Amino acid sequence: MASAVVETATSQVMPTSIDLSAFPDGLKTSGQHPPVSSRIRPYSDFPKVHGGPTVWKAEDYRENPDRWTHRLTDEEINELGTVADEYIQKDLPLTGISKQTNFPLPKLSSRLEVLRNDLINGKGFFLFKGIPVREWDLRKCATAYMGLGTYLGYFTSQNGRGHVLGHVKDLGEDPTKTDRVRIYRTNARQYFHTDGSDLVGLLCIAKSLSGGESDIASTHHVFNVLQERHPDVVQTLVEPNWYFDRKGEVSEGQEPWIRGSIFYLENERAGDNPRVYARFDPMNVTSLSRFNSGPNAQIPPLSEKQKYAMEIFEKTCGELALHMILAPGDIQFLSNSHVFHARTAYTDHPPGAVDDDGQPARRRHLMRLWLSAPESEGGWKLPYHDTLEKKRGGIQVNNQPPVCPLDAE
Repeated sequence: MASAVVETATSQVMPTSIDLSAFPDGLKTSGQHPPVSSRIRPYSDFPKVHGGPTVWKAEDYRENPDRWTHRLTDEEINELGTVADEYIQKDLPLTGISKQTNFPLPKLSSRLEVLRNDLINGKGFFLFKGIPVREWDLRKCATAYMGLGTYLGYFTSQNGRGHVLGHVKDLGEDPTKTDRVRIYRTNARQYFHTDGSDLVGLLCIAKSLSGGESDIASTHHVFNVLQERHPDVVQTLVEPNWYFDRKGEVSEGQEPWIRGSIFYLENERAGDNPRVYARFDPMNVTSLSRFNSGPNAQIPPLSEKQKYAMEIFEKTCGELALHMILAPGDIQFLSNSHVFHARTAYTDHPPGAVDDDGQPARRRHLMRLWLSAPESEGGWKLPYHDTLEKKRGGIQVNNQPPVCPLDAE
């Protein structure tokens, strides 16, 4: 069997052998890690009912889009577009965008500061509308989008190839090959999950012919409902005996999985009122048969209790979810700390199709950002050794530098 969770208190130091020119801000994504064992709290320490602004119900927002959406004004679009054009003219790498040095947004910055606090400590989701993705090419869309992102957090790598600008797009990969295929590269359904970063952003460049719609649910509302109806399920989700597949995105010396829980409490620096924190992707739990079955199994298979907990969890999230459809030009920002999200399966436009405006229909394409909001800058107090690091979380394989492809690859 795999070794127990190992406690560590190391902090990131940029190895001197790394060419810093490959890391424009001098920071490397920390990557996936198991929790620190002493920070894993037993079920008895968890609240029976979670309170605070992070608890919300879908009916609070379903008929009130003004509470969670903002259509960018002409003035805001002009500011964003002008700064993006200036950045492009300097021919600087996208990995080097910085709100402090080269991407000033004096008008939008105050709105983004309020949004950042709401994402971290409030309801945890928001939708911008109105990015002119038809008029702007992919480079300008990416530049403007990443510039916005720097006001919310630090870019972290989303895969073993160092992509800090990701692309949610069907590349024809087989979604049943769960041990090596990331579902965002297919058109398959995504179950309720969290991504491997503090915040996630999705800019819709083009939508599908049908499906591909978004569902989100308050983690703390889900937690409260589960505590009321299925406390045994919460107890199972809190136990640190779950294994999560790295899907081959492993640095030298790392195990091919991570062992931990699904629900945690914030670390000791949260004081007497730690919030419930979640990290979970069911596709990384059910893809481990190569390690947990057969005579040479290295880790235990899913127990019946765990299978039942996953079933109840998915059903409860679906019942409590807020449904939304992203249109071209929309940017959805979510907190992974306290919002679960899912996606319906989708069908793309056939070759030669035209859209509602009579233009050639583009395949569904969303640009994705994973953003770190570290504890040292007001982020959640996580049970991991890298909680204070600027670029905590994400996926980092060895010293792979960050890259920003403008389309899926």
